[in-house]
Parts: sequence; C-alpha cells; structure tokens
Amino acid sequence: MENNNLHNQQNNQKGDGNLEYLKKIAQGSVSDIDEAIALLNEEKKRKSSLNYTQNYFTHVRKVVEDLSVKDIEDTITILVDLKKKGGRLFLLGVGGSAGNCSHAVNDFRKIAHIETYAPTDNVSELTARTNDDGWDTVFSAWLKVSKLTANDAVMVFSVGGGNLEKNVSTNIVKALQYAKEVGAPILGIVSRDGGYTRKVATTSVLIPVGEAEFITPIAEAFQAVVWHLIVTHPKLRA
Repeated sequence: MENNNLHNQQNNQKGDGNLEYLKKIAQGSVSDIDEAIALLNEEKKRKSSLNYTQNYFTHVRKVVEDLSVKDIEDTITILVDLKKKGGRLFLLGVGGSAGNCSHAVNDFRKIAHIETYAPTDNVSELTARTNDDGWDTVFSAWLKVSKLTANDAVMVFSVGGGNLEKNVSTNIVKALQYAKEVGAPILGIVSRDGGYTRKVATTSVLIPVGEAEFITPIAEAFQAVVWHLIVTHPKLRA
C-alpha cells in the first residue's frame, strides 16, 4: 500500500511539474513548441490511464453491489443436493472461462468434495472431437460418453452464455440442449444478458457489468469470485 501511495504521489508531482511548464509556455517564457506538444500528450496519457483504472474499479464495486445473493444461494442449494446424492458436476467453458473451469474443478473436488470434471482438461479428446466431428458438438458428445444423468449437474462459465442464432459458443448451447433432454440441472455464471444459459438454467448467477469495455475481464474475474464463495460456503465445504 505504501509503494502504491508513493507511486501515485510521484505521478501527481510529475503531472504538476508538466502543468507548471505548460503555464510558462502560455506566458511566453518557453518557446519549444515540440516539447510543449510532447508534454501535453504525456499529460493526456497519464490522465487517461488514471481514468481507466478508476473507472474499472468503479464497475467492479458496482458488480459487487448488484450481484444477486438469492441466485448464488439457489445455486448452492442445488449443489448441496447434488453432493448428498453423489451426483457429478460437469463444468463447461471456452477461452478464459475454460481456464477458470480447470481451476474450479480442483476446488469443487478438493474443498467441496464433489466429483467434478471439465471436458477442456482433456486436450487430446477435445481436439480429436473438434477435428473429426466439429466444434459445435465437442461438449455434448463428451457429456454423452460421460453418461450424464438427471442425478448429475452441468455448470457453465461464460461471458455471454451462448447464442445459436448468432453462432456464439454453440458448443455450450448444444451441450445444454442435451442436458435438458436427460433432465440434468443446469447452472451458470454468466454476463451480458446471460444468453442461452440464462434462458434454460435451473438457476444462474448473472455478473451485471454495465460497460461494454469491461464486460469480459470483469465477468471472467467474477466467475472466480463466485465459485470460490460457493466452494467455501459452510453448506458445501467438506
């Protein structure tokens, strides 16, 4: 914290020095226009950087305030029931969300003692299915081989939740269609409007990010915030 404060203080002092120099230019005591333009650009970048950082954390705080505690508690209730009956949890995600799935598999298994898997952890099978059968069916085919039943559950980590019409995360959509067929509960941690996941989920947690620029980084970050809350919750923690 002290280092951050010192860094901010140094930045502020630097900015104040630039402004003093610019005042001298305005008063006619400095004639180097090129240097003045460079200082103006530097000052603009400094303020832009500070504004971005402050704006980012403003949206982070707003997400914390706007998250639905009820949706999180409903998710925990379903997972408690899953754990009691010995069902399995399957985590689906692509991109950064796939990385979060890998981390969450560990936490659900080790901390919550729920048998949990993610198809993206098996690179050989994932790429073979993509190459041979296409990307759209990689998750649904994997769930079929895993013999998904109504006693299991599927949880999606996704920024947009999937949209078949827009051809976005169609592998997630098809996997959830299969989960509906077998009657498995569907859970999700999603953002934007929640997409297909939000529409069909038994319950889902929506990460409400208002600024388009911040949706992906904050949504993926809050996947971790929410699942860590879930696995350490007294109702689930082993």
